[in-house]
Amino acid sequence: MKYNFDKIVDRSNNFAAKYDEREKKFGTSNVIPLWIADMEFQVASPINDAILKRAEQGIYGYTSRPASYYEAFCDWEKTRNNWIVNKNLISFSPGVVPSLSVIVREFSNSEDKILIQTPVYPEFYEVIESWGRVVIENQLLEQDGVYSIDFKDFEEKLKQKPKLFILCSPHNPVGRVWHRDELEQITKLCLRYNVMIISDEIHSDLILWNNKHIPTASISKDVSSKTITCTSCTKTFNLAGLQASVVIFPNAEIKETFDVFWRGMDIHRNNCFSLVAIEAAYRHGGEWLEQLITYIEGNIDFIGDFCKTKIPKIKPSRPESTYLVWLDCRELGLENDELQKFMVNKAGLGLNAGNDFCRSLSGYMRLNVACPRSTLEKAMLQLEKAVNSLEN
Repeated sequence: MKYNFDKIVDRSNNFAAKYDEREKKFGTSNVIPLWIADMEFQVASPINDAILKRAEQGIYGYTSRPASYYEAFCDWEKTRNNWIVNKNLISFSPGVVPSLSVIVREFSNSEDKILIQTPVYPEFYEVIESWGRVVIENQLLEQDGVYSIDFKDFEEKLKQKPKLFILCSPHNPVGRVWHRDELEQITKLCLRYNVMIISDEIHSDLILWNNKHIPTASISKDVSSKTITCTSCTKTFNLAGLQASVVIFPNAEIKETFDVFWRGMDIHRNNCFSLVAIEAAYRHGGEWLEQLITYIEGNIDFIGDFCKTKIPKIKPSRPESTYLVWLDCRELGLENDELQKFMVNKAGLGLNAGNDFCRSLSGYMRLNVACPRSTLEKAMLQLEKAVNSLEN
C-alpha cells in the first residue's frame, strides 16, 4: 500500500515527549520540535492492526514471549544484513540505552575507563559516568562535513586499557555507515588490546542512498567472540514508546550475567502490545520502511538545497543513515549558549545542542528531519529569517 508521510498528525493529546517537554528543555513551548529522535509519521498498517487486534481481546495480563518473536528478528537480520544470529544468545531489554547502562555496570568496575567516539549520542556519557566510570574519547575527524575515524588516536586510547569500547554503528549524530575496512580496522585493534566491543546498532535499518550496514559481530568469529550487540526496531518503525530491544551476546556466560541483573529487577517480559508490534514490524514492515527511506532522503535533500541557496552559512550533513542532520553553524559566530538561544528565541526551533554530543565542540546542532515536508519548509523559512536578522 501507499503511505502518506505528508500527513500532519496532531500529537497534542499523544503525551509526546517531543512536544510536552518543550517548556522544560527550551524554556518555551513555542518552538517547532525537531529534537528527540522519534518520527512524526504513523506506523505501518500491519503494526497498528496487530496492536488493535490484541486490544480487542480486552485482557492485558502477564505476557509470555513465543519463539516466533526472536525468530522474526533473526529472519530480518539474515535477509537484510546476511547476519546469522543464534537466537539462544539473544536477551530482551526495555531499550538500547538501558542495555548499555547494565553492560557498563556488569562488565566494568568503578573508575574503569570506557572508550567512545565523539561527537556521539549524549547518553553514552551518561551510562558511563552514572556508574562511576571514566569516559575517554576518540574524536572523529571531519573534512568538508564528512567524518572518519582517527585510527592513530584510537590505538593510543586503547593503550590506556579501557574496559569497554562502545561503538555507534551507524553513527549518531554524524550519520556515518562504517565501511567493512573501517570495521575490520576497529575490531582488529580491539582484539589486539583485548577490549570488549559494545556495538549500538539501533539505526541499522535506517540506511540511506543504497549504503550497506555491516553488523560488527559478523566481521569474523574472533570479533563475534568479543562483541555484544544492542539493537531494536523501535527507532526504525517509530515504536520507541513501546520500549523493547534485543541484545545479542557472544556466549551463554556473558548473557547470563546480563540476564541476572534484569531478573533481579523482575524485568524480563514485553508488555502485551510491544510483543505483537515488534513481531509485526519485523514480519510485515518492510514495505513501509522502503517508502519511509525514500521520503527521508527527500527531506535531507530539501535541507541541503535550502541551506546551500538561502542560508550558506549553515552547512548540513548528508547522512548515510538515520533521519538526523548534523548542522555546522560555526560561520554564524555564536558560542554554544548563544547558538541555542538563537535557535529557540529567534528561529523558533527546538534542536539538539551539538556540545551535548561532544563537550569540547562548539557551533553545531542536530536536526530531526523525520516529519512532513511542510513542517521542514516552515522550520527552514524561520531559520532563514533568523539568520538574515543577524546580518542586518
